[in-house]
Amino acid sequence: MGGTPAPGAGTPPRVVALGGGHGLAAALAAWRQLTSELTAVVTVADDGGSSGRIRREMPVLPPGDLRMALAALAGEDPGRQEMARLLQHRLGGTGVLAGHPVGNLVLTGLVELHGGDTVRALDAVCGLVGACGRVLPMADVPLDLVARVETVDPDDPARTRTIRGQVAIASTPGRVRDILVSPPDPPVHPDVLAAIAAADVVSLGPGSWYTSVLPHLLVPRLRAALAATSARVVVVLNLEPQPGETDGFSPEEHLRVLQAHLDGVALHTVVADAESVVDRCGLLSAVRECGAELVLAPVAAPDGSPRHDPARLSAALATVVGAR
Repeated sequence: MGGTPAPGAGTPPRVVALGGGHGLAAALAAWRQLTSELTAVVTVADDGGSSGRIRREMPVLPPGDLRMALAALAGEDPGRQEMARLLQHRLGGTGVLAGHPVGNLVLTGLVELHGGDTVRALDAVCGLVGACGRVLPMADVPLDLVARVETVDPDDPARTRTIRGQVAIASTPGRVRDILVSPPDPPVHPDVLAAIAAADVVSLGPGSWYTSVLPHLLVPRLRAALAATSARVVVVLNLEPQPGETDGFSPEEHLRVLQAHLDGVALHTVVADAESVVDRCGLLSAVRECGAELVLAPVAAPDGSPRHDPARLSAALATVVGAR
């Protein structure tokens, strides 16, 4: 229903995957089994850990989520995989470098070397790791997230607080009511917009709903490109609520929050784990309200851990794009 038809036999689909952190890495691990025409568009709002330290000291985008996407797309031969492990390796010790992943420092150094050109730096690291695809930032400037959070004070249930910053939003008790990005209309690299315009499939999720998935819909130029694309838009739902962000959320509630932020972006397919859905009728109803179709499949890791299995998720996504 809707979207670009599946590419012809032997033609890999052009896929743009949006997100950040471990959720995007899981999606990329699945998509790369179906296509080499893969572009990761990565959130740049991280303000914690190594990324937070770097963005406070340097005029660069926070590198952490970008690094994770690069590692997820690394080539499969031993040399490329060793380079990916190096990017992910966190330095030990107790000094000023302790805790920094090597890849964060490499990316920061390359951005400086290339005169502040983050995309050129990312393409250089893609070459180093033999990436199956490309990694791009969702905006050309660092973003801050600003959320209105409902208090957990039982004596004042209507009170809300404004919380700024990804880490603070994820760790503040209470339910997130709405979220904004700052600056409100950041510049977006032309290559991001071109990739979305040429895509056969655009995927959102899984991942931290308010801080990794929804921010892509809050950037006006990015949302306009998503609204204009003829690509099939696919959402992969999380396996369980995330403490501090979506406590108590059912799969259908995740979807309703997403729908409230689509603002002209068509949704075509929702992928959910068959074992994680308690109310299948409720989810199906929510999916139909979005004008989409539901794909229920076993996409969680078979060991019962709350993570998506790349092979299982890839098999579910293959049905979406008509791959064999």
